[in-house]
Amino acid sequence: MRDFVMSRRRWTPVVAAGCAAVLALGTAGCGDDSGSGDQPIVGLITKTDTNPFFVKMKEGAQKAASAQGVQLQTFAGKQDGDNEAQVQAIENLISAGAKGFLITPSDSKAIVPSIDQAKQAGMLVIALDTPTDPANAVDATFATDNFQAGRLIGQWAKAKFAKEGTAAKIAMLDLNPNQVSVDVQRDQGFLEGFGIPVGDPNRIGDESDPRIVGHDVTDGAEDGGRTAMENLLQKDPSINLVYTINEPAAAGAYQALKAAGKDKAVTIVSIDGGCPGVDNVANGVIGATSMQFPLKMAEDGVAALAAYAKDGTKPQASAGKTFTDTGVTLITDQPQAGVQAKDAAWGKQNCWG
Repeated sequence: MRDFVMSRRRWTPVVAAGCAAVLALGTAGCGDDSGSGDQPIVGLITKTDTNPFFVKMKEGAQKAASAQGVQLQTFAGKQDGDNEAQVQAIENLISAGAKGFLITPSDSKAIVPSIDQAKQAGMLVIALDTPTDPANAVDATFATDNFQAGRLIGQWAKAKFAKEGTAAKIAMLDLNPNQVSVDVQRDQGFLEGFGIPVGDPNRIGDESDPRIVGHDVTDGAEDGGRTAMENLLQKDPSINLVYTINEPAAAGAYQALKAAGKDKAVTIVSIDGGCPGVDNVANGVIGATSMQFPLKMAEDGVAALAAYAKDGTKPQASAGKTFTDTGVTLITDQPQAGVQAKDAAWGKQNCWG
């Protein structure tokens, strides 16, 4: 039997014993298959292969796979939300006889049936960064505490606005309409940190606080951030605080604010900790951002897969939590009383991307 790899120009047949992956429906890259055929196969499935967060995650996974003596195959969707490509990637890994894989789910609910199939095949499945829904659909989750990441920037913004005696008018720039867990947790964490009552903590957009001008979606991209910001400025030009799902969206929001002549009067907060985002903190584009550590997620995840392949050991959650917490640190050059943070210089030393 032969599998097929999508090249840029045509379908190219490859022998199944080689890469052992069907790269269709936008699934990208077939990872590092330079190891011995005797090495256990493990996988990494990310949302995209262009976001610097996932680029760094892939780098960490490849480095760890080499150190751990496992053969890594990597896959990604065309864009955030491309669940079908992730379904195809899981099918490829099952066919390849992989021992397990790491996945950043594009759709936390829709991917669960495919994960169930992988587990029935005896594979260890670890979610990275984004929990599945339900969270126990995977064997383990290695992630930032996304609610805490949102809460930190919410607490920082609350302290800043209180010190300045300014009433907030808030724009919420979320990910997409799918209500995926990482999107919900960051959004709701920010609101709690700022002191805004939420309705259902598992749902975006049902709060009734008049300080919220509105929500729009960005697809986690710069263009999306700019468009979402333009839309919300049309709704209320008095916006003075912008929450963004990630730093590319924050950069786009800033472009829209600058074009409208409002960049000096609006505070932007975000989550990521990528090097361009930290630069934007240093340059005053972003007021504060919560730094994640994708390299650690991937390295620890591959080590867990290797341990499982060796003797069936499964990873344990952090004490008091249902997942393995890989840490989060607030980065800002405008420290606020009562909110722990590091400055942009520290952030530049520890950023990714």
